[in-house]
Amino acid sequence: MSVHIFLYRLKCLLRDKETIFWTLLFPLVLAVFFKLVLGNVDRGEIFQVIDLAVVDNAAYRNDRFFQQVLAEVSSGDDRLFNVTVTTAEQAEQLLQNNEVAGYLVVAKQPRLVVSRSGFAQNIIKSFLDIFLQSATAAEDILQHNPAYAAQLFQELAERRHYVREVSGTAAEPDTVLNYFYTLIAMACFYGGFLGMREITDIEANISPLAARINISPVHKLKAFLSSLSASLLIHLAEMFILLLFLRFALQIAFGEKSFYVVLTTVLGSVAGVSFGALVSAMVKKGENIKVAIMLGVTMTGSFLAGMMFQNMKYIIARHLPVLSYLNPVNLLTDAYYSLYYYDTYSRYALNMGILGIFIIIFCTGTYLIIRRRKYASL
Repeated sequence: MSVHIFLYRLKCLLRDKETIFWTLLFPLVLAVFFKLVLGNVDRGEIFQVIDLAVVDNAAYRNDRFFQQVLAEVSSGDDRLFNVTVTTAEQAEQLLQNNEVAGYLVVAKQPRLVVSRSGFAQNIIKSFLDIFLQSATAAEDILQHNPAYAAQLFQELAERRHYVREVSGTAAEPDTVLNYFYTLIAMACFYGGFLGMREITDIEANISPLAARINISPVHKLKAFLSSLSASLLIHLAEMFILLLFLRFALQIAFGEKSFYVVLTTVLGSVAGVSFGALVSAMVKKGENIKVAIMLGVTMTGSFLAGMMFQNMKYIIARHLPVLSYLNPVNLLTDAYYSLYYYDTYSRYALNMGILGIFIIIFCTGTYLIIRRRKYASL
């Protein structure tokens, strides 16, 4: 009998076009839009060589040290500037036409002329500040020890770096991935539509179908578990389609821990379906109210996890960290990113452990509510 109910529910759910749209097609379409909008975001963060003009006056021609420094930072594949040496009038014209980010005028001390503030202008100013500090320090040293000149200029040319940047993981940080991971988490909780429908179809006061199920000789809980298994199977299939589409069609990275990515998706799907069942069991109002509550909670959780505003995730983590662990959508999002970025499993295990507690709460709450629900007449 359980197998018969399972197959019957499987056919019914597959014919529900509206539910299939929201649980499968909508996340796929949203993923495509995300890719179109966010696909070139990382390219905008790549450093571009800055166009800089220098006024060719007598002070500049006599300052060999400054000319040498400019030549070093404007040569090679990793150069900082594209330097144009020209007249004061031409430099001002280049600045007004936005052909250079700024221009330098060498007098007693070089000074920077810009028309607006920005990333490029800040880099030029930082370069100029470092040069002036080094020049001042060198001048003070030479005043006290002129014989040290040759060694001083050699040491200035061979700057040493005593701090080395070391990544804690082999993966490259990628803030864009958080949007797609949040999308997967949202799709997991859209499985609540399926769980909500299973509860609705056993509430005899809502539909004739539910009334027939309640008077059938099959135990209500047994029939519910068989139907819920069909919903979970359909939603898992939808989630795997979404994962395959993201990985191979949109080239979204998940790291090398494929087994744990699948495990996370399975647990996320169980959490979503059981959450929808709990909402439907708790709320005694009509189906529209249940859908509104489920969507409100899911989308609020997605927003707090960074789906609409990426920095929101970090704002919550910094100012209200408890909320990060009370948001199951954020737990899923963080679990996916932990698998991608971190070499250890400690953070991933914490997220999955808390999500497991949520699943137990959802399932236990649903069971306790529906097992006590009886009807005076059908």
